Order: sequence, then C-alpha cells, then structure tokens
Amino acid sequence: MKLRIVTPLDVAVDEDGVTALRAEDPTGSFGILQGHADFLTCLVTGVVRWTVQDGTHRFCAVRRGQLSVTAGTAISITTREAVTGTDLAALEHNVLTRFQADLDTERAEKVSTTQLELLAIRQIVNHLNPAGRNFQ
Repeated sequence: MKLRIVTPLDVAVDEDGVTALRAEDPTGSFGILQGHADFLTCLVTGVVRWTVQDGTHRFCAVRRGQLSVTAGTAISITTREAVTGTDLAALEHNVLTRFQADLDTERAEKVSTTQLELLAIRQIVNHLNPAGRNFQ
C-alpha cells in the first residue's frame, strides 16, 4: 500500500510498500491491511504506526486529522501537524506533550468562546423579554 501523510505546509510521509497501519479515532484503535474497504475517519491526536515490507516499523505523531483508504491500496492522512520519528517512546513523550499543550490551549479558548456566546444569548433574551415573561 502507499501511505501519504500531509500537513498544510509539508508532505511528512510519502512511502510505498506499507503492509499494515495502526491509528486511532474517537472510537478507539484500528488497523488497516492490504485490500481494506474504502474508509474515512477522523483521527485523534496520537501516533500512527505502520510496518513496511522488510518488517521495519515507522511512526508519525499527528495532531488530529483525517484518514482515508482508497481501493485498499492507498492510505492518505491529512493533519494540522505531523512529526516523524524512529523511537516510539521519545516521540510519544516529546511530541505528544507539545500537542497536548496546544490541545489544552484550544480547549480553554473554546470554553471562553462558549461562555461569551451564552452571555450574549442571555442579554438578547433579557432585551427581548424585559418583564421576565415566559413565552411558550
């Protein structure tokens, strides 16, 4: 199979001869082998692992993304950020720690945005309903 991992700025991986791939989406970990049915899923932040024909294992940390399998012979991953490495433990520790910090910041920003939206909705409701009447 052919594997391609692409970010907005780079092609992180472009490799033929992939015999197996393992990744994770919100439902859990899954594997892809030659001849897999067409498939599309959203990936969570994690490490994509694959094996090439000579038995070598390769790794790439991805910051979320989309994975698609086409005709059982091509795997494509698009992601915001991808970092390849040969040492799984180091990759998981160093890169995923950095990704987690980014995710924590995004989560905090989303909470702040949601709070502002709810405040705006309350103010609109109060403005449209100054007497506190209950419309049904």
